[in-house]
Amino acid sequence: MNEIELTIEQSKIYNGVICPYCKGISEMIKSKEIYGKDYGWLYICKPCDAYVGCHKNSKRPLGRLANKNLRKLKNEAHRYFDKIWKLKILDRTKAYNWLSEQLNIPFDYTHIGMFSEKTCRTVVEISKRALNDNRRLDMDFGVEPVTEFFETI
Repeated sequence: MNEIELTIEQSKIYNGVICPYCKGISEMIKSKEIYGKDYGWLYICKPCDAYVGCHKNSKRPLGRLANKNLRKLKNEAHRYFDKIWKLKILDRTKAYNWLSEQLNIPFDYTHIGMFSEKTCRTVVEISKRALNDNRRLDMDFGVEPVTEFFETI
């Protein structure tokens, strides 16, 4: 897979510096202003209601700023994708390598926090399919499935 070189604007979006919606400069605030509890720092674009938290004890963003719909989709993508490694179908690193291959993007950019709405929807679908495939294998071998069946598109 070829390396991807980000433009300056893309790099600033992925680093939480500018808002992907209005291209305005984000502001750094304490998460308590949003959540009512202090989880550390976050970057926010107040006009767009787009924000992203930071890694624990750091000011390094967990991904790009996300509006309400993208935040919902990121959570959904994590809900299904994380089952793959939490249920030990693949270990975490192999799961992210698999996701990188499925999405045809470099491993270094395979972070749900960086994804668009479209990519998050894709993650949900391919994760559900992988979980369903694993369920069918369990059933074929007479093993109690570790997941329920997930409806896919």
